[in-house]
Amino acid sequence: MNPLFFILLITVTISIRSQTETQAVQQTIETFFKGFHEQDSMLMKSVVSDGIIMQSMGRSKEGKTMLRVSDFSGFLKGIVSIPDSIPFREEIKGYSIKIDGPMANAWTDYTFWLKNTISHCGVNSFQLMHQEGQWRIIYIIDTRRKEGCE
Repeated sequence: MNPLFFILLITVTISIRSQTETQAVQQTIETFFKGFHEQDSMLMKSVVSDGIIMQSMGRSKEGKTMLRVSDFSGFLKGIVSIPDSIPFREEIKGYSIKIDGPMANAWTDYTFWLKNTISHCGVNSFQLMHQEGQWRIIYIIDTRRKEGCE
C-alpha cells in the first residue's frame, strides 16, 4: 500500500470521526433546547447528567459582576410553569465545539426573546461528558447582558 494513501486514509477517518462527535455534541444541545422551547422537562433531563451545575453571570444594579447558581430542578419547574400566553425562545447564533476524549465544550452566542422582544443576550458555555455512549451536559454557565443584542 502506498504510504501517502495510507496517511490520507487515516486523516480522512479521523476527520470523519471528529465531525461525527461534533455533530453529536451539537445534537445534545439542540435536544436540550427543543425540550426548553416545548417546556418538556423529560426531554431536557434526557441529555443532562445527574448533578448538573447551572450558573449565570450578570451585573447587579450597581454594575458589579455577579455569579448566580441555579438549582436544575427549580430551573425545570420554572420553564414548565411559563404560561402558553408568554412566548419565549432562545436563539442560538452558532456553535464552537471542542472535544478531547470524553470531554466536550460548546460555546454558543445567543439572544433570548420574551414576548417577541429581545430580553437579553450573551454566551452559553456547555461542558459535556461522554457517558454510556451518549454526550450528556454536566455544566452550563452563561452571561447575560441587555446591551449589544442586535
